[in-house]
Amino acid sequence: MSERKSPMALLDGLQLMQSIHAQSVSVGIGAVLGMAFDEVEDGRVAIVLSTRPELANPLGTLHGGVAATMLDSAMGCAVHTTLAAGVGYTSLDLAVKFLRPGPLDGTVVRAEGRVVHRGRQVVTGEGTLTDARGRLLATATTTCLVLPPGRG
Repeated sequence: MSERKSPMALLDGLQLMQSIHAQSVSVGIGAVLGMAFDEVEDGRVAIVLSTRPELANPLGTLHGGVAATMLDSAMGCAVHTTLAAGVGYTSLDLAVKFLRPGPLDGTVVRAEGRVVHRGRQVVTGEGTLTDARGRLLATATTTCLVLPPGRG
């Protein structure tokens, strides 16, 4: 019995991210947290989120895990935009520097991920998280391993 491929598996990474952006849908953890694509282009993705009290840490500011998830998602999706159809990736590492507390008052925060280097097997990226006033809240870097077709 042959395995049927999802229509999404026929799209390259940029087409897939652009399709999700155009449909204004959130998937996976993005749907859970309320993240949405703001911009998608080859090697760069921006994600936004309206902050709210449920995203607090015990100190009453934006939880570091939410900030890290936004950065990881933006950088990972930026990496994905550079991949051919059927090719996947997985994160090898994620490093986040928290620079300023994030508010929880409905402020829109924006994570932007950019590909820094695209090799055959390894892709590196960097990201920034800013508030609505453009203040830097956190920075991040990632290294991703490219998975051959059928392994993603």
